[in-house]
Amino acid sequence: MVLGLILACTKSADGPDTPDPGANEGCRTGRISSASPNGDMTTLIWADEFEVDGAPCSENWFLETVPPNNGSWWNNEEQYYTNRRSNSYVSDGTLKIVAKKENYQDKFYTSARMTTQDLFEFQYGRVEIRAKLPIGQGTWPALWLLGHNIDQVSWPRCGEIDIMEHGEPDEHGLVSSSLHQPNENGDAYFVTGRQRIENVSSEFHIYRMDWQSDRVSFFVDDVRHFSFNLESDMPFHQDFFMILNVAMGGNYTGNEIDPNFTSSFMEIDYVRVYQ
Repeated sequence: MVLGLILACTKSADGPDTPDPGANEGCRTGRISSASPNGDMTTLIWADEFEVDGAPCSENWFLETVPPNNGSWWNNEEQYYTNRRSNSYVSDGTLKIVAKKENYQDKFYTSARMTTQDLFEFQYGRVEIRAKLPIGQGTWPALWLLGHNIDQVSWPRCGEIDIMEHGEPDEHGLVSSSLHQPNENGDAYFVTGRQRIENVSSEFHIYRMDWQSDRVSFFVDDVRHFSFNLESDMPFHQDFFMILNVAMGGNYTGNEIDPNFTSSFMEIDYVRVYQ
């Protein structure tokens, strides 16, 4: 990986998008008010099981459509993120984040980017996400987190935790997990670990992070592929929020998109957070 997801979060009003009809009446906040965690990462404190058809639940997710960096999402990505139901919806018990080849707002691809910023933020815990990944060279699905203070200190000082990224050229099935932070000069650097898994797009796998005060570890289907020891001066001792997205193209994919690509989606069965 050349660069991680170097993305500034811009949570603001929707751009030119108008969401397609798709009610989420009946959906409820993922917070579990009765939870009494003891720090052993076995108490469920937040979850979205994606049980109500329609739009992703607005109690849990904000769909970002206004890009930073003068209209770009950094990393030379090619997609336009929308809040349309054609790019994100819940049906039959799963969330679909759909990347499509189409001309839209001066871009040639559309997709969706969902965040829990200001809706749910937490420090330390276990995150489990059961997901199938999109297929097609150029798709860049990611399950990740950013420090809640990004709007005050910017990236990389806020810290970034990537539970899963997939899309390196000619490496189908190779997923990576990374941590990004500034070095002593303030410049970004990252550490990463990888695991190759079978049937990454045809079967569900559980992508997991165990985040403790002294260490972060990453797993796929309970097989650990990376651990990193934390020090007290690192930015990983504060609240973070979660992000789910599928980018198209960009540095991570080698700036290569299959010319025959038309559409594919990341399918998520659940997102669960334990403390």
